[in-house]
Formats: sequence, C-alpha cells, structure tokens
Amino acid sequence: MVKAVNGLSLKVLQGETLGIVGESGSGKSVTALSILRLVNHPGHIVNGRILFDGIDLMNISDKEMRAIRGKRIAMVFQEPMTSLNPVLTIERQLSEAIQLHMGVSRDVARKRSIELLEKVGISDPAMRINDFPHVLSGGMRQRVMIAMALSCNPDLIIADEPTTAVDVTIQAQLLELMKKLTEESGTTLMIISHNLGLMARYADRVAIMYAGKIVELGDVFNVFGNPQHPYTLGLLNSIPRLDKPREDTLNSIMGQPPDLAYLPTGCSFKERCGYAVERCGIEAPELMKVNNGHWSACWEIARLNHSGQGG
Repeated sequence: MVKAVNGLSLKVLQGETLGIVGESGSGKSVTALSILRLVNHPGHIVNGRILFDGIDLMNISDKEMRAIRGKRIAMVFQEPMTSLNPVLTIERQLSEAIQLHMGVSRDVARKRSIELLEKVGISDPAMRINDFPHVLSGGMRQRVMIAMALSCNPDLIIADEPTTAVDVTIQAQLLELMKKLTEESGTTLMIISHNLGLMARYADRVAIMYAGKIVELGDVFNVFGNPQHPYTLGLLNSIPRLDKPREDTLNSIMGQPPDLAYLPTGCSFKERCGYAVERCGIEAPELMKVNNGHWSACWEIARLNHSGQGG
C-alpha cells in the first residue's frame, strides 16, 4: 500500500490564495482530488475529514457531492487538452454545468458562456464558443478551463498546476487573470505548483509538501523570507537568482525523494538533509509552531535558526 497523502492537515481561509508547493510525487494533486472526492480506483481515502463550510464531504452521498462539484468547489486541471472533451464544442462543455447547477435555459447558458470567454480574455468569443478544443492554442484552452471554473460562481477554486502546458509569458497572464477574477468575486483560490516564483508573487500563504505531508506552512513572506525547514531552504537555494554572482553550477538537494511504499522510519527527508540528527531517524516530526501563523515539521528548527541559514 502506498500512502500518497498521509496525515495532512490544513485550513484554507475564505478569500485567500493558498499555494501548495513540492516536488513531483509529493502528494499535491492527490490532495486536490481528495477534496473533490475524485481519487479513482484503486486509490481511495482511508479516513479523515474534509470540512467545507461546516459540511464533512466524506459523509455526504455521491448525489450531494455532485451538486457541490462545479457549483461550490471548482477545479482547473493540469492539462487542458486531456480535461476538455475533444468531440464536444466549447459551448457544450461550458453551458452544461451552467444549465445543470443554475437551472437556466440553453440560450441563457450560451449567453453566460460567451460572457465568461470574454471575461477570461478570449477574442471574438461568440465565434470561438463554436470551436472544438483542438482548434485552440494551449493558452486559450486553459482560459476556457478557467471560464468553466468560474461559470457557477464557486466559493473555492482549486488550480492544479494551471500553467504547466504554456510558456512563461502566458503563465503570468493566466495567473494575473485568476488572481484578478477571484479577488473581484471574493472566491478562495488554492494554487498547486512546483514554481516557487509564482507562489511568491500570487499566494497569501504557502504550504510546502514532501512525501505526502506538509513540512512547512505559513505566510508567504515568512516561509520564503525565513524558511524553517531544510527542504524549503533547499528548494529556495536551487533557484537561479539574478541578484547573485553567476556560478558554474546550481545548488541542488542531494538524493531522491523516498519511495512512498517504503518510507524510512522517522523523518522522510533525513537522508537528504544536512541538518539531520539521531532523533530524525527515530521519530517523525509533526508541525510545530515557529511564530504566529508559521509552522515547521523539523526537530532542528533551533539549530537552523542558530546557524543563520534560515535568513
């Protein structure tokens, strides 16, 4: 049995933008799919609670869950070409959720769909709405996915690496668009990414994931400005910096992420950590409070601060 996400606990505050960061395989996407109960067989949620506006999503029926998906919680998936149906027009895919959740006619849903396409920056939306997904560019397809997520005015939007399939210029445009639209509507936004630069610019709080757990959580300025976990420090040090002298090689985190089927005893990061002590191999650390709103799962927080590496 592989525990892709194990012991994860976090709160998403109304109206905020929460970033979830980590290497591939750290459990980011599984976390997002779990919130919407979209983990497919053979995967399943063993136990735990997913509280949304006082409702435990684990205790409601499939019919009740379908009423929440799209209407109250929406998701922008990682690859729009595989998320959009290739044999249905953009209008059909946009208007279906609007008709289902908002109970309006096809004509009203079409008008709403055109307005949404215009809102997300697609030119000539009245013509584009009749296109099939393969006609659109990667950036335009992702804009359609954002329009679908916004279509029913949800309370929460989960964006799972929404800029992976587009170039850096379009990345900035899409994130600016999502941030602007969610702020205007008061929608809560959860962004999942491995791009620390995007998180630093757009997130209010950030959670760092490693081997299925959150290892650091806090305000983006505290986490990136004063990291309190060696993994976070390693991620930040591996980013090319224009404000530092050019070097022959980039810093990197030694080793590889652990096999989730055979996690080591104690801290999962200990084999790659330059601060590990004997206790790290015996007991797995839980999130401990560093200061107000800043948490880290590391036995050597004091040593990290004392060495001056946390700055």
